[in-house]
Amino acid sequence: MTDDAGGDPAGAPDAEAHLHAGVAVFNAGAYLAAHDPWEAAWLGLDEGPDERLLHGLIQVAAGTHHTRTGNVEGATTLAASARDYLDGLDGHRGVALAPVREWLDAIAADPVTTGERDPPRIRVGGVALAPGDLEFPAAAVAGPELAAARGNDEAADLLRRAAAFGHADLADGKTGSPFVALTLEVLDPDRPDAPPLGRLRDHVQRREQRENDVAGLFETDGE
Repeated sequence: MTDDAGGDPAGAPDAEAHLHAGVAVFNAGAYLAAHDPWEAAWLGLDEGPDERLLHGLIQVAAGTHHTRTGNVEGATTLAASARDYLDGLDGHRGVALAPVREWLDAIAADPVTTGERDPPRIRVGGVALAPGDLEFPAAAVAGPELAAARGNDEAADLLRRAAAFGHADLADGKTGSPFVALTLEVLDPDRPDAPPLGRLRDHVQRREQRENDVAGLFETDGE
């Protein structure tokens, strides 16, 4: 398993998966929550276009949040800083930044009025990514963040546990992993929330019980 839902067994988070996850979370209206996937990938990066892109988007998320909560100074400061980080990066990793820069300019000019409307949806490769558009592992990153942002901490925890099993299955060559398929179903807007979550919970609990049983075989009375 891996500690990071969108990482690999070697340890480093998957920058593209986290980028896409954060975009989908932002586009779903969970603006502050989008900060977390982007930051998880940004923290380990050396200076360069990826680092600047993610750093700028982190500040876009925070600045947007501040406009909506009335923190005028925080919003305008972050808008200016984000614009500097994103300068010259239009199209990097497929991200269309022109609408984002226009949004940042609007925040800088009038954060109060700007905070009364929604930001533009961020496009990657011409697509305004929604949660249901994501593939694994980006879906494994976005799912818990969206659940937590909506106040469902139980579902967030379940999705994190499922992500770890999904990664383990894929690493073992099990492309038909139910943890992968059901994570994608949970984010599908055309499916009701309860049935995929219920089936995912069953699979997670059975897998955890099986792993606990196997671990118990190696325990001794003295331990």
